Amino acid sequence: MNYRFLLLAFLILASCQSGFQHSGWDTSQVEIVRDEFGVPHIFGTKDADVAYGLAWAHAEDDFETIQKTLLAGKRMTGKVFGEDGAAIDFFGHLLETQELAEAKYEESYSDDFKAVLEGYAAGMNDFALAHPGEIILTEAFPVTTKEITAAYILSLAQMSGADRAIKQIVDGTVDLATIDQNPKGSNAIAVHSSRTDSGENFLAINSHQPLEGPVAWYEAHLHSEEGWNILGGLFPGGTMIFHGVNENLGWAHTVNFPDLLDIFQLEMNPVNDSQYRVDGEWLELEERTVWLKVKLWDLIVIPIPKKVWKSIYGPTLVTDQGVFSVRMGVLDRIGAPEQWWRMNKASNYSEFHEAMSVMQLTSFNTVYADKNDTIFYVSNALLPVRNTEIDYTETSAGNSREALWDSYHSFSDLPQQINPSSGYLFNTNHSPFLASAYPDNLNLDDYPANMNYLRRDNNRSTRFRELMNDSTILSYQDFKRIKYDGQLPEKLAFRTNMEALFNLDEKDHPEISQQILAIKNWDKKSGIESEGAAVFAFQYYYWWEKFEQAGRSWETTLSEEEAAEGLRAAKVHFEKFFGKEIVTLGEYQKLVRGEKALPLWGIDDVITAMRSVPLKDGTRKGVQGESYIMMVRFGEGLPKIETVNVFGASNRPESSHYDDQMELYLKQDLKPMSLDKSEVYSNAQRIYHPGK
Repeated sequence: MNYRFLLLAFLILASCQSGFQHSGWDTSQVEIVRDEFGVPHIFGTKDADVAYGLAWAHAEDDFETIQKTLLAGKRMTGKVFGEDGAAIDFFGHLLETQELAEAKYEESYSDDFKAVLEGYAAGMNDFALAHPGEIILTEAFPVTTKEITAAYILSLAQMSGADRAIKQIVDGTVDLATIDQNPKGSNAIAVHSSRTDSGENFLAINSHQPLEGPVAWYEAHLHSEEGWNILGGLFPGGTMIFHGVNENLGWAHTVNFPDLLDIFQLEMNPVNDSQYRVDGEWLELEERTVWLKVKLWDLIVIPIPKKVWKSIYGPTLVTDQGVFSVRMGVLDRIGAPEQWWRMNKASNYSEFHEAMSVMQLTSFNTVYADKNDTIFYVSNALLPVRNTEIDYTETSAGNSREALWDSYHSFSDLPQQINPSSGYLFNTNHSPFLASAYPDNLNLDDYPANMNYLRRDNNRSTRFRELMNDSTILSYQDFKRIKYDGQLPEKLAFRTNMEALFNLDEKDHPEISQQILAIKNWDKKSGIESEGAAVFAFQYYYWWEKFEQAGRSWETTLSEEEAAEGLRAAKVHFEKFFGKEIVTLGEYQKLVRGEKALPLWGIDDVITAMRSVPLKDGTRKGVQGESYIMMVRFGEGLPKIETVNVFGASNRPESSHYDDQMELYLKQDLKPMSLDKSEVYSNAQRIYHPGK
């Protein structure tokens, strides 16, 4: 027997054992109150106590997904998920997320916020100690506040487009210029009290995130004796509410698409591949070897060396096509978590505006409303002050410091509006210069062109204007009806011109006459009984896949021949899997959770948006769209709040709250929620201290 091998194996296993102790946190200062839907309402003496309780409660509901987020922050994903995980770890090494967190942590966070992060880390580590059988990778614990910060940096870099930029560089398609903006969706609507019959401000928080995974919403209520009282949504590993409502105000985020990132191609020395020319001078690339720990078989993790580089422009990749550097603000300012926390605790517009003005949050449209008759919108972004003589929309030449920016636009420079005369502000991922009624909209010519904001409408913004008559006084039921609208606008605003689909003549194509008539007679609504919606959805995804395979731009026109081709494919598909030429959307598209598979409304880019992927037996499964929804009325007293989450409060299949909101969600109904501590306790289903 090879005793050396056994000794080595023992040492490896021993090194993976837990080597940390319980934090000693006084959990008597933390109380978790679960309501009838299992949503955690977390009460604590201090903000840090609440953060501890949030970590514990969220881990009770979804420890597995939180660990995946933390593994990415620790660059240990490859040890669990093999090559796919190693790609995430490489991303973290390239961007130096841990090194940035280490270097910038002390200067970026106040002592008060460090205490919040310390409370969260303590809660997460104590939960891991109490549930060792649920730990994915033992050596990933304990987690530190700086590793949590690194996970934030990585996530915000991804949201800034870094992952797509790096993919384009590696794939050799970077010369196609700007980073691809995949169609995404979220809705945010604020209506001023002057436009409501009750004299209340209305706010709709209506994000279109993935329904499951590391950026799916978790609902929580956070309440401390230090003035933290907010209900809303966060992602796994989040230490505060990302968007929601407190006693005085609330806000919604949507994804925006300004130019957050630049790519520079370096001019390399033909006789020395470690040097690049800048202003006639040869500079040395910084080169490091990083070790990716990659799981190949059970218990076998192989270290694989990879080179990463850095230039004065930023993280750098060496490819057969050339050498490229990526530059973005998220690698300069890492204080977004504290900014969110201060937004959580703002008590009025002035404090909220001050929190936004620190410019640590790197992107996201923000639509705001409060109880003091204020509505507000800003297309927030950490945008560089760029050289106006250089076109940064394509890959820039990295051979001159003239192109190298090192400062950012101030908050006051960004597109924003407060209390427009129209009485409403909204965003559906469309242009920030179309955020209200046309007479109130901002003039894009007043903003630097190299901010490169979107300038177009989409179907949701176009449809919203059809519904939002500029003189109508809205009831709350009117507001809900608009938010739950599932119809495409009269004039479509897809990036692809699809008019040919609606102009086909069944006499010219008798073999697909039923499909043509289904589209012709379609009211463009996306309910589960709609046959036209099912045919359209098939066509949409059919060409989505074709365009992807061919590398074809979405900015194109579908020809008559292509429209007919898609309908023929729909006929074949429905006959094969359903035994008939035409089906309803609810037969074709399902909301799936465990053993449940229920008819699901919605298509891409209606207000009640839904995107789906193939499931089985010719059906599709909803994966992104309407997810966590919050409707708020600001009047006298505490705000009136209704919410729903797509599945439930827990990601544990054995929990009764794994899928108990599905029917509510599918009926497009909401559950009442409260920020009132006494009301929460009076309706509590369970009250306990963490670990008790």
